[in-house]
Amino acid sequence: MFQHVIVKIPCKAMINGITDHPELGTPDYEKALAQHASYVETLKQCGVDVTVLPADEAYPDSCFVEDPAIVTKYCAVITNPGAPSRKGETAAIEPVLEQFYPKDKIFHITDPGTLEGGDVMMCGDTFYVGQSARTNAEGIRQLGEILSPFGCKVVAVPLTEVLHLKTGVVYLENNNMLTAGEFCTKPAFESYHKVEIPVEEAYAANCIWVNGKVIVPAEYPTVQAAVEALGYPVLVCDTSEFRKIDGGLSCLSLRF
Repeated sequence: MFQHVIVKIPCKAMINGITDHPELGTPDYEKALAQHASYVETLKQCGVDVTVLPADEAYPDSCFVEDPAIVTKYCAVITNPGAPSRKGETAAIEPVLEQFYPKDKIFHITDPGTLEGGDVMMCGDTFYVGQSARTNAEGIRQLGEILSPFGCKVVAVPLTEVLHLKTGVVYLENNNMLTAGEFCTKPAFESYHKVEIPVEEAYAANCIWVNGKVIVPAEYPTVQAAVEALGYPVLVCDTSEFRKIDGGLSCLSLRF
């Protein structure tokens, strides 16, 4: 069960955030702020306390607070983002995590390793890590070295089609997993009960489980129905402005 969530208010510079989908248009900043506020209220419905960090205009993508850190029940890991424009975000998140973790339980990914939190999916004590354009083999090796003393296993998952691992797969606890695209056939996930998401709703594969409830992006009825069919109470949250800069529900928070 999660007790804490950290989020960061979008900055005005988010309209210049990194995107592989310029055809979706430029985010509307005021709409993004409203959607983020709704996201925070939705999280609170799941029984967590939410720490809201101020916007940082120096980093357009900094509202995606999941990427500069990995938070577990054992420790926290400050990552080393593979996107050069995001490397400075780690300095801001570390003092925040020191409010929740002792300093000897905060670790770091260092050069030449790169790692972004969007590539890391925790399934119990197994951590699946996407080897992507943002996360390299050395970053994955370092994460394994950090987590193995806690009895955790790190499994590398090569990516070919998407930005981050959690772009197309999410673990919903109780052995249930939503998969889209290349993740439907990944050998690493064979032992899970997989629910395949149709291509037209692939964005909504990025749901988040929070204390028994599942938050689903708005306007993806097939995914919402599939999650409800698994027996989870569903909360719906609109993240359409963040989709324009390649962000989804999981990207916007650290949950621990």
